[in-house]
Amino acid sequence: MGTVTTPPDEQARSIFDDLGYSLAGDGAEFSATRDWKEIRVTAVTDHVDADDEAGYRCFVTWADNADALERQLRRLDPPYEWAVMGVEEDGDYEVARAPPA
Repeated sequence: MGTVTTPPDEQARSIFDDLGYSLAGDGAEFSATRDWKEIRVTAVTDHVDADDEAGYRCFVTWADNADALERQLRRLDPPYEWAVMGVEEDGDYEVARAPPA
């Protein structure tokens, strides 16, 4: 896959919808809710800004960028639980979770 500069927001929405989450919001950031858990989902290409908001976060990026994004989040050490989802153009994906707080 060549360099892709648009975030994979459509892939993120499709994955969370297929997993049975209710989605709210538009664009590259939305919330995904199922049962008692709400996850703030952000589709990104290569950089994130860590805020001080608590809760659950999932950063969705292209598979080629997932390792770098995970390293960046580990350095930032945000105060929330997070995961990085690396997606392929064909819809396959892999999830990397942060270590427990």
